[in-house]
Amino acid sequence: MKKSAISRKSRTDWKRVEAMKDDRIDFSDTPELTPKMFARAIVRRGLKLVPRKAQLTIRLDSDVLEWYKQHGPGYQTRINALLRAYMQEHRQRQ
Repeated sequence: MKKSAISRKSRTDWKRVEAMKDDRIDFSDTPELTPKMFARAIVRRGLKLVPRKAQLTIRLDSDVLEWYKQHGPGYQTRINALLRAYMQEHRQRQ
């Protein structure tokens, strides 16, 4: 068996990091958070766990699928959200 190329021991000098003042931290490679980013954020009160998702194969009309894909990344999430809204509406009626 080969020796693992990944070491479990951190080589970070944590004492130096903890002693570093905030104004010495280089944020040049971190994008500034804009109000638009905050507006798109998801608030999870109480840190409830997100339900696990099941992977499956589903047959959709090709034009329906293409319409969702045309609206960019996250089309599966949007389809799931609509199915969830439909389910919740029908649960309330029962």
